[in-house]
Amino acid sequence: MPRDNKSPLIQKIAKQACISYRGLTSSADLADTQSELISLVTAVRAADLKIAPPKSKPSSGAAGLQNPPVNYMHICETEVFSMGVFLLRAGASIPLHDHPDMNGMLKVLYGKVRVRCFDKLEDNLTVSSVPPHFDPPLAPLQTASLWRSTLRSVAEYSENSGPCLLTPLRDNLHQIDAVDGPAAFLDILAPPYNPDDGRDCHYYKILQTVAHREMDGKRNEAQQGEEKETEEETWLLEVPQPDDFWCGGEPYPGPVVSI
Repeated sequence: MPRDNKSPLIQKIAKQACISYRGLTSSADLADTQSELISLVTAVRAADLKIAPPKSKPSSGAAGLQNPPVNYMHICETEVFSMGVFLLRAGASIPLHDHPDMNGMLKVLYGKVRVRCFDKLEDNLTVSSVPPHFDPPLAPLQTASLWRSTLRSVAEYSENSGPCLLTPLRDNLHQIDAVDGPAAFLDILAPPYNPDDGRDCHYYKILQTVAHREMDGKRNEAQQGEEKETEEETWLLEVPQPDDFWCGGEPYPGPVVSI
């Protein structure tokens, strides 16, 4: 098949996402079909979408508090995948959240983000399970929303980085923080969020156990100057969407994408 050199890069990405994610039944299938999509997404830059970092300083005081910390530019959505751009103000975070039975990737367009990836290790607690002691303590009813998990990785991404990937079983939960100023990233999810199909977005809070708190002091003394440990077991509490996080909308200024 002749290579399409005339279409905008974002159109090629959308077309390849359809090919890569349609009819996907396993992670093995994804590994076979995702390499071309990763190559295309790695090449995309803010200029390809006619997006640029904000020139003005963020509003301060009451006016700044009324502006959403994060905005979203919708590009396209089908039953197979959704694609858009998240714009994070300086200091903004997208709280820890999940992607039930979904694959995805994010590619930074400008700025820098820190991504902390987690995975659940098992279903939430059964009646016979005994959770550890938390600091501060949990209310009895909250134990039904507890999840044992592992911190898979903590990494920073810039426009020169490749995409950050997630699958239903690996790196499925993440928190995204803007680092040293505003940031923007292209976001692809397959299939899209859809509460009617069991794919709603859930938010989580990282808990500290009493034992972990006591170990932290000793660990900090012994590991000063070393990198953050990964594959670290932790506990998450499912919570409502945080009050200080909401997402606004901005029009997408880039090339029109047709699917």
